[in-house]
Amino acid sequence: AAIQLSVKIGDTAANTKNCSRLAMERVSQGAKWIALPEFFNTGMAWDPTLVCAFEDENGPSASFLKSFSKTHHVFIGGSFLCRLQNGSIRNRYMGYVNGKLLGIHDKDLPSFWENAFYEGGDDGDRGLLGNENGMRVGAAVCWEFMRTQTARRLRGQVDLIMGGSCWWSTPDNWPKWLTKHDEKKNIENMIGCIRDTARLVGAPIVHASHCGHVVCPNLGLPFIYHGRFEGNAIIVDAEGNILASRRREEGEGVIVADLLPTSIKSEDEIPDGFWLRSPGGILPWFAWYYQGWLGRKWYRRFVKPRSVETK
Repeated sequence: AAIQLSVKIGDTAANTKNCSRLAMERVSQGAKWIALPEFFNTGMAWDPTLVCAFEDENGPSASFLKSFSKTHHVFIGGSFLCRLQNGSIRNRYMGYVNGKLLGIHDKDLPSFWENAFYEGGDDGDRGLLGNENGMRVGAAVCWEFMRTQTARRLRGQVDLIMGGSCWWSTPDNWPKWLTKHDEKKNIENMIGCIRDTARLVGAPIVHASHCGHVVCPNLGLPFIYHGRFEGNAIIVDAEGNILASRRREEGEGVIVADLLPTSIKSEDEIPDGFWLRSPGGILPWFAWYYQGWLGRKWYRRFVKPRSVETK
């Protein structure tokens, strides 16, 4: 099962409560594998108050995952902004099964304004969570699915990929002639990169997501961002065929599919370049570089050096 959450930015208590409610809808019907979105407890926007929502591995969000999995005898996983003992922040995916930690994965690279809140994972992190009853489980989140290195590190290594995204739209309050092409490409990429990764790795993917409107300042620009989270929770088989999906227009909910969690040998070549799919036109390229540069500066100045007590 994959959750599509109408997220409340920065509200950990409300978001975890809603994740629990949505997951229970399908657990009560027999679902055993539950995917929560990336940043399932907070969502993501250019909102500096998100620094107040950082947690450690024993905080409320990890405790929720552990408790839910133990109570209902399921696997459940999602990512959140996690402060490590050295003071750095990671976008950490944690997967629990039957109350025990199966494994963790830190997202390889932040996307856009995410750079202000965390740094990428270690080079040795291959996204392998662990083995559950003989099944090799991996994890990937959001724009990791857009990059060839994700397919390379998981290919032949996993029988199932659990993941999620917090994928936002192009601005709704910009002229349509400027954003129409890139928004169309944005949605195509979101669905296509998950299908492509499944096909290239040879393993099914259970992918959760966020939906709903988001309004926030625009990092480095003097106007407000008005947009949406793109939805598109999706479950695909090892050949990239869609078994279940939920468009953003359908709002919050849960998708399910009967899935055989086993890998197949992929004969398709993984592209040589950095990107599995091109991000699109000038807007995403511009935002990728300028928000990345500004975000990293902000992170170094305001986030990593802070000596604050985590929740």
